[in-house]
Amino acid sequence: MSGGRESSLTLERGLALLQAVADAESEAPTISELAAEIGASRAAVYRLLVPLQARGLVRREGSRVRLGLGVLRLASNVLPQLRLAAQPALRTLAEEIGATAHLTVAEGGEAQAVAVVEPSWTSYHVAYRVGSRHALHRGAAGKAIALPAEGRKWVASSGELQTGAFGVAAPVRGVPGLRASVGVVALEKFDGDAVGPRVVRAAEEVAAALA
Repeated sequence: MSGGRESSLTLERGLALLQAVADAESEAPTISELAAEIGASRAAVYRLLVPLQARGLVRREGSRVRLGLGVLRLASNVLPQLRLAAQPALRTLAEEIGATAHLTVAEGGEAQAVAVVEPSWTSYHVAYRVGSRHALHRGAAGKAIALPAEGRKWVASSGELQTGAFGVAAPVRGVPGLRASVGVVALEKFDGDAVGPRVVRAAEEVAAALA
């Protein structure tokens, strides 16, 4: 086996091991359980754990393995990267529609706004704060995240989060592990047939930027 192929296989197994530790739903998995999960020997698992432990991504408690605090450090960089990738599409959407554009992600049963862009030319617009949270089943942003892959491509809402506010949102699809939507919110009702497809296109642009 060539060195490049061997390195690729080692990386793949290391990532599979990290994923197996993360997917454990209750008690931390044992070395034997992890070996069975990724299809490797116990000796191979021990070797794979060394660099993961060195980076703080996992920690051992006897024969059991848990996620380490290094994962939190990596996770803390996710939202800034999402904001950076989404900014161009959100800026174009906000300027074209004349409404506040946002990227919203699902976290448990809640939807959280992680990036917001306000239009520069309107007399007034909705102020939407980064970090705002609401239930996934309320508002266009949350409902869009839950849209099935087949069927409607965008969803509209009226006054569900703020009296007199209207929203249109579309899901961000094709990014593994990400449940998110792109949307716009305004104090005037949207022409859904015109705005819906434009929001869908912005969601596709965000997905492409994150690919």
